[in-house]
Amino acid sequence: MEKTLGLEIIEVVEQAAIASAKWMGKGEKDTADEVAVEAMRERMNQIYMRGRIVIGEGERDDAPMLYIGEEVGICAREDAKEYCNPDELIEIDIAVDPCEGTNLVAYGQNGSMAVLAIAEKGGLFAAPDFYMKKLAAPPAARGHVDITKSATENLRIISDCLNRSVEELVVVVMDRSRHKDLINEIRAAGARVRLISDGDVSAALSCAFSGTNIHALMGIGAAPEGVISAAAMRCLGGHFQGQLIYDPEVVKTGLIGESKESNLARLAEMGITDPDKVYNAEELASGDTVLFAASGITPGTLMNGVRFFKGGARTQSLVISSQSKTARFVDTVHMFETPKTIQLN
Repeated sequence: MEKTLGLEIIEVVEQAAIASAKWMGKGEKDTADEVAVEAMRERMNQIYMRGRIVIGEGERDDAPMLYIGEEVGICAREDAKEYCNPDELIEIDIAVDPCEGTNLVAYGQNGSMAVLAIAEKGGLFAAPDFYMKKLAAPPAARGHVDITKSATENLRIISDCLNRSVEELVVVVMDRSRHKDLINEIRAAGARVRLISDGDVSAALSCAFSGTNIHALMGIGAAPEGVISAAAMRCLGGHFQGQLIYDPEVVKTGLIGESKESNLARLAEMGITDPDKVYNAEELASGDTVLFAASGITPGTLMNGVRFFKGGARTQSLVISSQSKTARFVDTVHMFETPKTIQLN
């Protein structure tokens, strides 16, 4: 799957990033999202595959969607029999966030990117559009930290695993009222807190790379993005755990569903019989082969954002594979017309 789709999924996130970046700083988050969605859909429909969107985007915010259940790829077309050999057909599940951090793009802030994860059919957890309590940590702490432990305990464990003092650790937390107690506990333990307004996939991913000065992600964020983060962390060997949050009183902001009871009923309809289960990365991204790809829209910790020059643009992307056990940073110059110069820096 990697050999067949590796380069093409990079182009999918690159095209979404370029489209969205054209709206950077214009204050129109829905437009930045919509153009990324359309660019991602258009490029996926040029790939020789039959893909099914298991995690789409936009349900929470009434934004444009690559909707859950949508089929993409050449072999999903009505006339697919003319183009696709059943013996060669690649059937995959896809989780997408064409513009992770729409507000970041709209207001010209760092950390937005176009992301997707793919696995063979049935290889990604079809998370409901709820919230998720998340814990991400470096590979050295994998299997040692635990989301059921307190932040204080986990910080001590990370400190021991990394041979650093707690005071040297940086924890990323979403800047939300629901995290007031968590932030106070992290600070009381001696660690430093980096608050972000959006974009916790990037924060989770950064935990797996030394040199980012990010040592953990803690707190509650969107569940679909949790699955995408888990796919990346599984490939990188980092620690990721997630636990669905279905009680509106916990998240304090627009959770799908009017009540805890209705949300529990919805989970039961989806076949989730243990709503309080703690999932690890291997359960959220269980496929034999998992690929993750991201392309920076605005500058971030791991990747530069899209940089335009006369006649083209330059993107920086990341593709991670569980199959080849690689993380490749890809720097691409896109020539929209014959450029007079090609920007290198």
